Amino acid sequence: MRHRIHLAAAAVAALTLSVASPAATAAPPQPAPPAAPALTDVEVHDPSYVEADGEHWVFGSHLAAASTGDFMEWEQRANHVTPENPLFDDVTTELAETFEWAETDTLWAPDVIQLADGRYYMYYNACRGDSPRSAMGVAVADDVDGPYRDLGIILRSGHRDGEGMSADGTAYDGRVHPNAVDPDVFYDHEGDLWMTYGSYSGGIFSLELDPETGMPLPDQGYGTHLTGGNHSRIEGASIMPDAASGDYYMFLSFGGLDADGGYNMRVARSGSPEGPYYDAAGNDMREARSDASLPLFDDASIEPYGTKLMGSYLFQRQDGDPGAGPGDGYVSPGHNTTYVDPETGRMLLIFHSRFPGQGERHNVRVNQMFFNSAGWPVVAPYRFAGGELEHVRRGEAVGRYRMIDHGKAITAEAAQARDVSLNRNGTVTGAVEGRWRLYDRNRAMLTVGGEAYDGRFARQWDPVSEAWVMTFTVQSEAGVSLWGSADHAAR
Repeated sequence: MRHRIHLAAAAVAALTLSVASPAATAAPPQPAPPAAPALTDVEVHDPSYVEADGEHWVFGSHLAAASTGDFMEWEQRANHVTPENPLFDDVTTELAETFEWAETDTLWAPDVIQLADGRYYMYYNACRGDSPRSAMGVAVADDVDGPYRDLGIILRSGHRDGEGMSADGTAYDGRVHPNAVDPDVFYDHEGDLWMTYGSYSGGIFSLELDPETGMPLPDQGYGTHLTGGNHSRIEGASIMPDAASGDYYMFLSFGGLDADGGYNMRVARSGSPEGPYYDAAGNDMREARSDASLPLFDDASIEPYGTKLMGSYLFQRQDGDPGAGPGDGYVSPGHNTTYVDPETGRMLLIFHSRFPGQGERHNVRVNQMFFNSAGWPVVAPYRFAGGELEHVRRGEAVGRYRMIDHGKAITAEAAQARDVSLNRNGTVTGAVEGRWRLYDRNRAMLTVGGEAYDGRFARQWDPVSEAWVMTFTVQSEAGVSLWGSADHAAR
């Protein structure tokens, strides 16, 4: 096992371009902004991604599924755990043993992967909900849309007295043993097959699987502990292998998934699929766990851990913006999956979110990601709509922005946008003060409060102003993300 901590400070020190440095050659002509995007919504809570025959699918809790060709226009393919759900002939009878153990009539977040035999393997799971009483199993289908046939339960959690030992041969203890839910199955760089899983309870764990059968290799118990414990609110692990660096990025959701739960997405990195994982500040994620002496769901102890990508936020509506409503934002975004285009390298973060003033209504959302100079993902502020610019001219980056500071807190309070200006003389003024610069065609550097934030400028579709605008997404070495959206009306 190995790990590498990339120091953002070293990367920043290596950047010597000045704000006023002229380009060595003339910038190419800018492509015209595309037409307004066509965007549709689907309901898939806790989405996981799989590609099938050139189509992009997500599967989620309550046996929901949806597909898309471009990550913008979606089609609902399945929803709800009923005999009529097309993913099984009759899921209520097919998975009867799972429902009986978990004492529930619904399913939680599954994962689907295509193995070497060409078939699709669904790692399904069910949980009682008010305890880690869960069962996880595998079902297989020739086609991604089913019907799936059950291969049996592979893990159980929440054992009671008289029901035998847990997977590691000891009495089940919810403070240290995992809840057998939220699987994420992936191949490592050597072609070996792994699964991360877990929610709250004893934390997130990793198991190695047989790449031929998809089943856990023997004698692993519950596997290797990666993060969490003592019922800390950490769940929904998803691993993104990065071929260029050889690293593995573990995305996590901290907090509670409800609109008032403070759900937020974070990431950590390792040189091995089974860890150890570290965040941008160098914190060992194995140490992220609640204080056992405090009441359940102690968030304060885990807040410092993980590089925070986004939480709840709101770009408030401004004078002159069309339409009605409070503005654009997400409430409790989380439980993500990722997609990396094998030809272009484009990275997408796929997740569910609730929305300001809309209660528990949720839909799938997709936001583009980029690596900053320290090798950490930063997330574009708005929903993916295409329209990328390879080269951003400095004059296009100058202007007034609405800025979101995602901080590190686990909170139900949405971060509110504040006005800042990126001025032609390289200063940042307004709600915060500092310096900024554009380098390497599209990269962004802001220095605010003595902290350097590194990331990207990107042209995006602002659904509030109904216009293409310049945005920035930057992140500090401490793992704090700032977003900016240019004020279209001010240009």
